[in-house]
Formats: sequence, C-alpha cells, structure tokens
Amino acid sequence: MFTGIIEEIGTVHSIKQGGDSAQLSISAHLVLEGTKIGDSIAVNGVCLTVTSLDSARFTADVMSETLKRTCFIHLSIGTKVNLERALPANGRFGGHIVSGHIDGIGTIKKIEKNDIALLFTIQAPTNITRLIVEKGSVTIDGISLTVTQVHGQEFSVSLIPHTVGHTNLHTKKIGSPVHIETDIIGKYVEKLLHEKQTSNNADNDTPKSSLTEAFLRQNGF
Repeated sequence: MFTGIIEEIGTVHSIKQGGDSAQLSISAHLVLEGTKIGDSIAVNGVCLTVTSLDSARFTADVMSETLKRTCFIHLSIGTKVNLERALPANGRFGGHIVSGHIDGIGTIKKIEKNDIALLFTIQAPTNITRLIVEKGSVTIDGISLTVTQVHGQEFSVSLIPHTVGHTNLHTKKIGSPVHIETDIIGKYVEKLLHEKQTSNNADNDTPKSSLTEAFLRQNGF
C-alpha cells in the first residue's frame, strides 16, 4: 500500500522490450535506502516489484496487462518518474490509501495559474470520473491530490508550489497523459450499491441490504 506522497523523482535509465512485456531500469537514490529485491515501489503510481538493484538504480518487470492499462508504452530513456516506496507499518499516513493499481489514463486539458497554485484540469473516461467527487482524493501519476471540481468527464486538482517542484508534474504539458487511480473506498461503495440494486431486482429470497445512496449521503459519504 502507498499514500501518494512522492519521495523522489527518478529517471528512466533503460528499457528492455519483450514480446508483450518490458523491463525498466530507473535511476534513484532515496527510494533505494533499505530496499530489497521483492519490495514494491510505485512508479508514476504503478506498483512494481524490484527484481534487482544497486547503489544507483533498480530494475522492475512490467507485464502485458500493466502495459495495456498505463502510459508506460510512452516511456523513453531520460523520462522523469514519481517514486514512492510501500508504506511501512510504522510509517506516517500523509496522503490517502493508494493501491498502486491504475484505473485508467487521463489527459491534461488545462493548466492555469491560480495565485501561488497551479490548477490542472484533466479529462478522463466516464467510468473513472463517476468515482471522483469534489473535495475527495484522487491519485495522479502516484500523487495524492484533492479534487476541486468535477464536471462530466473532466475534473480539476490544485497543486501547491511544493507539489509541483517535488514531482514530475512540472514536466507535464497540455495533452500529456497521466495515470489515474480513484479512491478505493468509492469503488467498494459503488460495488455494494450495484449488488444491492441487482439483489432488489432479482426474484428470490435474498436478504435486502439496508445500504442506500440516501443513507451514505446522510452519513457524510
């Protein structure tokens, strides 16, 4: 599990393409401290397993399913990537619950200056934006951010200067693709509501759940 608090910006050192997979070597410093083979590191929000490492870089395999669901097919040598080690049991929970399992890819539509902050507007498929709520949490390229607005297939996030300077977002432009992971709590709520609806429509004696959208709203969800 991760929290979306980026520890370091790494650099893609090499890419070895397989038939339907790839092997990434990423130059880093901080995230290598205490890391062992088999540990997890989130690369632009994607949970990868360390297969080898030395004092200057680590290597991870990327399977076919990951390549299909992420922007990794667009990586090139020298690309800057956000890095975060998995949260230790005694670690500080600075962001929100991040699984490292990407829901999809969004596209940056606007970048606007708002006093000291930068406002990013991102377009994403409906199956992603329906799980994003105003003032809720969302992960963009592994960064835990607060949603400022949601309109249809677009949502906005506001970044303070520290976040811009300590992540790879300062390298992004209008049209750049980004990884999106929605709040895992929202996914479970949607699944429970869907199963309740299915149960209510079924002609059987299955006990009906008391979980409703009205109940969730009344209790702050």
